[in-house]
Amino acid sequence: MPYTAVTALSHSGLLRDHNEDSLVVGPWTLCATETETPQTLVFPHGRPLVVAVADGMGGQPAGEVASALTATRIAALGSSMDDEHAVRDALNVCNHAVYAAADRDPSLTSMGTTVAGAVLLTETLLVFNVGDSRVLRMTDDGLSRLSVDDSPPLSPGERTTSLVTQALGGAPSFISVVPHVTTAPLAVGDRLLVCTDGLTDPVPQDALEELLRVYDDGRAAFELWKAAIEAGGPDNITLALVRVGE
Repeated sequence: MPYTAVTALSHSGLLRDHNEDSLVVGPWTLCATETETPQTLVFPHGRPLVVAVADGMGGQPAGEVASALTATRIAALGSSMDDEHAVRDALNVCNHAVYAAADRDPSLTSMGTTVAGAVLLTETLLVFNVGDSRVLRMTDDGLSRLSVDDSPPLSPGERTTSLVTQALGGAPSFISVVPHVTTAPLAVGDRLLVCTDGLTDPVPQDALEELLRVYDDGRAAFELWKAAIEAGGPDNITLALVRVGE
């Protein structure tokens, strides 16, 4: 019988004094806290299963509140996110919820978060993001990006930027978002990496690919985290590795 294994971890990195990332795996959330040891959850394949990360925006207040609010809303809505329209609706609900929470508490004004994830259906994958957290697919041909970064164009010589062109929340008053949502085929043997930019900024994609060619599940999650730490660990690191097996 096919199954989906999800291995995840979340860590503050070496330079940040707390973790503003949050994580969703089905009904399970990890909000603005740490698990240095990779945790693996196994689910029956075929029911809608949402796996997502939310990265609270640094340099603005209460990023951890925005990411946790987004993660818990997505976890609650996950079983209903069974087509592109439902995914867009869920992300718009999250955006309204972040702004509503900020309206109720002036100390939360302008809090915001990015989000990226995937909903696994029987033979279909719904990929979504707002901001620069990423969803990548690992195949025999290599590691490819399925999400679309909401970032300004890079200057010559730049590989990354901390700037984003849209997020959930992140402004003093409400701004609507246009989520990126796409549909892709899904089959036994597929592998995904869902992660915040605390992994992809310090570690180039070819280095991530090399690790994923060698390792899987818990060992792969550990090695990816280790690579980000050895690259300086400049930001919170949150990742989920998804594998469809049988």
